[in-house]
Amino acid sequence: MLPTSTDVLVVGAGPTGLAAALTLARRGVDVTVLDQQAEPPQTSRAAVVHAYTLEVLDRIGVAAPLVAQGVRAPRFTVRDRDRTLLSVPFHRLPSRFPYALLISQAVTEAVLVGQLADLGVRVRRPCRLTDLSVTATGVLARVDGTDLRARYVVGADGLHSTVRQAAGIGFAGPSDEESFVLADVRVDSALPRDEAALFLARPGPLVWAPLPGGVVRLVAAVPTAPPEPDAAYLQALLDERGPTRRPDRVTEVLWGSRFRVHHRIADTFRAGPVLLAGDAGHVHSPAGGQGMNLGICDAVALGTALAEVLAGGPETLLDDYTARQRPMAEDVVSFAAGLTRLATTSPARRPARDALLRLLGAVPPVRQRIALRLSGLSHAERRAG
Repeated sequence: MLPTSTDVLVVGAGPTGLAAALTLARRGVDVTVLDQQAEPPQTSRAAVVHAYTLEVLDRIGVAAPLVAQGVRAPRFTVRDRDRTLLSVPFHRLPSRFPYALLISQAVTEAVLVGQLADLGVRVRRPCRLTDLSVTATGVLARVDGTDLRARYVVGADGLHSTVRQAAGIGFAGPSDEESFVLADVRVDSALPRDEAALFLARPGPLVWAPLPGGVVRLVAAVPTAPPEPDAAYLQALLDERGPTRRPDRVTEVLWGSRFRVHHRIADTFRAGPVLLAGDAGHVHSPAGGQGMNLGICDAVALGTALAEVLAGGPETLLDDYTARQRPMAEDVVSFAAGLTRLATTSPARRPARDALLRLLGAVPPVRQRIALRLSGLSHAERRAG
């Protein structure tokens, strides 16, 4: 049964909502978490947690259990078929986590849910938010016909956010969208099992990321993705975009799906007591593996600010949150779009692109800047500055 009131209502129990709730719960805030799905998805698409995100998660006690279950990737490569155009090492990152952690989003969510449960907070499912109105003391939420009062609401409910729409926050961006196919497969492959690779191909990018248990996550931009890609379809993608001298061979498809993405950013991440985080505030291409990472960073920053406000701190902390996180979202959206443009360079320009990437990869300071950018640590540098 739902409570009739709470300090903070978190709508959406993906990594963003769960991380926000855990940040609040660890500071003793009364938090309620809702999700409209009856069960947490087991086929979620994010597969990498970057170094800066691990540092952020370490503040709420989540990094260690994730690291124990993931694959540590000390480098990221950009490839054109058999040629490595750019190898980005992470071992010199100024972090306790000098690697990218390759781990299923489903595992990340399970760890967050488990830690919330240890604090007496459970995700309430299935619960659908149908209406939201601002009151003199916060908000009044209508959830499956029941009224729930909260001092603040965190919208972590994704692209089609009910919270964002109810708050009247604009969600600007181009009308076009990208189609992606994703799958977890087993493959016979000569590619290293300790690094993620981005294959740049004229039809579109292909991400190849090893996960625990010998599984490989494939993500590819395609004109029209099938609802459930089979082995033949995924093999054709690898033949079209992957290595040629020692081609990959798909031996088993564990699951496959499709999704579409826009490039959009909310006009603001705050409208009074209503705040946005994750995909409710920004969506973009998965190139570079930045989406879930930025959402988690939103969540911990917002949870920290809310906890301080509820403890008597100034409301301006919530304005500071949107002032910091929205420029980060703009930067990530631009970065992801740039990687997609790199992948889809015309055949006439590909030799120049490849030569430029090889040149950049030969300059250690440039490699380090790229590693900082991919890892998210460049955001930490800008905050410190």
